[in-house]
Amino acid sequence: MNAKVLLFAVAAAALLASGCSKEEPVKASASPASVNVPAAGSTAPAQQPGAQAAGGATQTLPDFAVIVDANKGAVVNITATKVVSPQAQMPFRGNPGGGDDDEDNPLNEFFRRFQGPGPMPRMPLQGMGSGFIVHADGVVITNAHVVEGADEVRVKLSDRREFKGKVAGVDRLTDVAVVKIDAKDLPTVKLGDPSKIRVGEWVLAIGSPFGFENTVTAGIVSGTSRSLPEGTYVPFIQTDAAVNPGNSGGPLFNLRGEVVGVTSAIYSRTGGYMGVAFAIPVDVASSVAEQLLKTGKVERGRIGVGIQDLNSSLAQSFGLERPQGALVSTVESGGPAEKAGLKPGDVILSYNGKPIDNSNQLPPLVAATKPGSKAAMEVWRSGKKQTLNIAVGELKEEKMARGKGGGDTERGGKLGLAVRSLSPEERKELGSAQGVVVEQVGGAAARAGIRPGDVITAVNGTPVKSPDDLRRELEKAKGSVALLVRRGDASIFVPLDIG
Repeated sequence: MNAKVLLFAVAAAALLASGCSKEEPVKASASPASVNVPAAGSTAPAQQPGAQAAGGATQTLPDFAVIVDANKGAVVNITATKVVSPQAQMPFRGNPGGGDDDEDNPLNEFFRRFQGPGPMPRMPLQGMGSGFIVHADGVVITNAHVVEGADEVRVKLSDRREFKGKVAGVDRLTDVAVVKIDAKDLPTVKLGDPSKIRVGEWVLAIGSPFGFENTVTAGIVSGTSRSLPEGTYVPFIQTDAAVNPGNSGGPLFNLRGEVVGVTSAIYSRTGGYMGVAFAIPVDVASSVAEQLLKTGKVERGRIGVGIQDLNSSLAQSFGLERPQGALVSTVESGGPAEKAGLKPGDVILSYNGKPIDNSNQLPPLVAATKPGSKAAMEVWRSGKKQTLNIAVGELKEEKMARGKGGGDTERGGKLGLAVRSLSPEERKELGSAQGVVVEQVGGAAARAGIRPGDVITAVNGTPVKSPDDLRRELEKAKGSVALLVRRGDASIFVPLDIG
């Protein structure tokens, strides 16, 4: 049986009392933007003779030692300590919702027997991570999951000096934190431009896996602009440089000795390294760091839409030559997008001049836009391109319309759909939304993923209010159609092949 693939943050944790280890799932998530956090320069690596390439041409290999020598002084080891109850350190509990007085925990009797009467003592839980210095006066960038909630933070330099750290700010959405130490004239790293990295180029990571300080690993860039669970606003860099618990917050360097990413997470079946690691682009991290230092919070733009990727069938339905862009599935009532004229069924092809090939490229760009500013979007609608100008709002708690499946019935023949009109109660619950409820499904509709209880609200962007509307739109269509479906708290486009 295959083990489940999990996403782990790569901070190492140890119980001071027992030496046990603990790993926590990554909690991301972000606001990309370009910033400049001043940093010192470094030298480019020398090249040395290397392998023989196909055809007899001699290839040179990078001298990673030059990068390490130039930057190891700016990479730090971070120890975060939090005082917790003994139960909080245990791998199991008698009552999952219990607290310090959890009577069902079988370990309580063990503690009482050796500790005596009275409350059980609180114990220190220690976590280890990495970081790097971006200001000579003691500003360190690391991961939020390394230091968040810590009662004490200690920062150790490569020359073995150790300082008490103060957490200047934490941003959970990007998993970025800033720690300050009271020191002067410290070595710093040089920040690079992640937008210029190429898949296949060499990268080097420095960190403290399992507490082994200034450990160096190398690999290549395996992918860019990766979207991870809870990481909507971060276009992660994927690498195969070895990363393990304790590497969290450490720098990822290019061959010019510039930091291009902040090591953050791994995909793993075991919790250990398996060749797939992820780093936060350093422009995202430095932007967040700058805002945290200045204001203690991070501002992000929002436009109030739900989006999804297009596959070949959806692209054909909307008249696109190939799958590209971000397909708008929902538009928030009264939000910036609706005010700008954006509609469900529109395909956003570019944002402020930057092409959108996949839907996961849009959220970081929107989040990086200053709230209150204007943005231009190129949109594909009804077979034509047009430009919409939008006043970007500020990202707060997202609002999603609620919907549920719940008249008269119309069967979709060979498509396998049996639908009915919305009842007045359902229409009220959906908030003036129109559509038809799927009662039974089979054939092509079932293969496409349509489910009983789905509410079909549009066909190829044309709203449907009744079973007759649905039948009429399906009869007009050829090849495949895009059904806009309300399901639970979200709306999605589902491609349906009608032959």
